[in-house]
Amino acid sequence: MGVIKDHPEFALFICLAGGYLLGKLRVGPLTLGGICGTLIVALLLGAWTKVQIDGDVKTIFFALFIFALGYMAGPQFFANLNRKSLRFFALCGIELVCVLGIAYGLAKAFDLDVGTASGILAGAATESAVVGTATESIGELSGLSAQQISEYQGHVATAYTVCYLFGLITIVLYTSQIMPMMMRINLADASRRLWEQMRGGSEGLEHDERPAMPGLVGRTYLVTSADGRTVGDLETAMDGRITVEQIKRGSKALTPSPDLALTLSDLVLVVGRRANVIEAGREIGVETPGVPGLDSPLASTQVAVTEKSAAGQSLNQLLRTYPEFIKDGVYVTEVLRNDQRLPATADTVVHRGDVLTLTGARSGLAKIVTKIGAVVKNDATDFIYLGLGIAAGSLLGQIVVNFGDVPMSLGTGGGCLISGLLFGWFRSRRQTFGAFPPQAATTIKDMGLAVFIACTGLLSGPQAWPLLKQYGALLPVAGILMVLVPATLSLIVGRKLLKIEPPLLVGAIAGQQCSTPAITSVTQVAQSSVPMLGYTITYTLSNFLLPLTGPLLVGVLGS
Repeated sequence: MGVIKDHPEFALFICLAGGYLLGKLRVGPLTLGGICGTLIVALLLGAWTKVQIDGDVKTIFFALFIFALGYMAGPQFFANLNRKSLRFFALCGIELVCVLGIAYGLAKAFDLDVGTASGILAGAATESAVVGTATESIGELSGLSAQQISEYQGHVATAYTVCYLFGLITIVLYTSQIMPMMMRINLADASRRLWEQMRGGSEGLEHDERPAMPGLVGRTYLVTSADGRTVGDLETAMDGRITVEQIKRGSKALTPSPDLALTLSDLVLVVGRRANVIEAGREIGVETPGVPGLDSPLASTQVAVTEKSAAGQSLNQLLRTYPEFIKDGVYVTEVLRNDQRLPATADTVVHRGDVLTLTGARSGLAKIVTKIGAVVKNDATDFIYLGLGIAAGSLLGQIVVNFGDVPMSLGTGGGCLISGLLFGWFRSRRQTFGAFPPQAATTIKDMGLAVFIACTGLLSGPQAWPLLKQYGALLPVAGILMVLVPATLSLIVGRKLLKIEPPLLVGAIAGQQCSTPAITSVTQVAQSSVPMLGYTITYTLSNFLLPLTGPLLVGVLGS
């Protein structure tokens, strides 16, 4: 014990290692996750050792976490501020009103202190960021002694741990198992039907299937019918639906150009959609087996959507807006939004900041990239941009606005969240500056939150057991209640009034709760990523709005 008290950094990283190990334990479809596991280990270790950690450590790592969170969500947050997303806004509104109302009601009915009420709010909403914003706001309350502030901040962590555990179990089971039964649907079948509809009626694929006959192909033809025709004439005759990639004349490889005339016995490599390439063969001659030295491997590149004309369009609309896709045989094979992979269907709408994986002939890729955005270059973090963003957020958090007699401020957490949103959005518009690779951003986000939670647990451990004895069953019941009420209301409103398709609605309800374990379980049951389309919208909005409820509740109860 002496080593731990004398070296708090040892205790801190023991909490991280032990917490993430605990978080990997699985019971059916449920896992606690690393953050909740870290908090449990930290509370136990803190109660046993009473180790002390400088409060500035919490502030710094929380600022890193909340800025990275905002940075990753920024492009999609602003992209979702449109008419098409209004019906999903309603679900987030239901979540906010319900969790704030229930937390405030419980505080008044059971005479809860501000720390316990805030912990219930954070845990039941399964939103770890609320722990940070609420803890910071409690530290700024006037009229409290240092001992009271420390005690209330400890109550936040303890109440969060208990409510999170019960809230997590409830939202996972409710969205993945109970909601489909309430709507009388088979989630896998409903997701497949919606997928087929989004693909224009074509048969959908299971999550582990791939097409046996890819649409984009290259074939080699021996010139027997196109003697004397130029490459340009041939491509024009096909309405630009194919591309002549290579020509071999005898032992010599020729570079295709519109004016180059074909001669008998030339070998021509044609790339495009399967049906178009087969049709082109009738214009050229007989198909031949693959010829050594006459091959054009398909290339793949990741492109960030930055052009205003491309943002807001479905993939099907993109093909019509930019004929180069069809002419040069370029396919969108994947859509990456933040760290979520979306199905590349005809109806998938791309937003500014989305990263599209384009696959096709190298010459075709070069033509289309400049039309829709810029090649993603995320090989190193721009620490100038990162440092300025966090500094700006810290300054923004110091601004105090009085609502009547209640002074309100965003604090470092709220300020860095807003600056992260703005800096991430600016980066998405022109990806030539402010690089913050997704892997690096995810690491900073997870590490920042984990260290903050570990510090909170270590400092709060001594107050944990008295609080649990005082409130008994109230915390578990509150955790379950604050999940069931907003989720059920959203289910009713989403189906009856907003007419949201069931797979999208289930995903959106998991997103309004910011529950990654829930959407993971939902997609496993659905055997499809279709529910992710609803999840990404509400998840982005709730990730911004829920952390702000911490200071709001603290301000109201502490006034």
